[in-house]
Amino acid sequence: MAFEALDELYREVILDHFKSPRNHTPLSKFDVEQEGYNPLCGDQIKLQLEFQNGRVAKIGFIGKGCSISQASASILTEEVQGKTISEMEKEIQFFKSMMQGEVNCEDQDIGDLEALSGVRKFPVRIKCALLSWTTLEEALHFYQEKTKGA
Repeated sequence: MAFEALDELYREVILDHFKSPRNHTPLSKFDVEQEGYNPLCGDQIKLQLEFQNGRVAKIGFIGKGCSISQASASILTEEVQGKTISEMEKEIQFFKSMMQGEVNCEDQDIGDLEALSGVRKFPVRIKCALLSWTTLEEALHFYQEKTKGA
């Protein structure tokens, strides 16, 4: 019974982020923009980030796709707000490890990210959850290359 209640809570968090996505708006100015696409299911995401003093000052996303991909993007934008590139890279690696079942997140307070941990039960949906995170990883790489000499 406890597992059913937990699954229901996770579904509620994912549906909340899907129906009322956070930061689901294009930015008027940004330092980097990256698009991600999952050809297997058609999920699309475009992330835009603005940096100030080495931290994410603003982040926005535009996208369409399943509830998992869009909720994951919404959660991502809340997770990385105000973080440095190094902190975001650690967060990306943690999320990837969580999706691969390499991290036990039950003993950690990881907020809404925990709702996405249930996706591991459905291997075909893991790419949906990872789409925004791999897109962020690509955006950070591109941004670092772009600003290397600056």
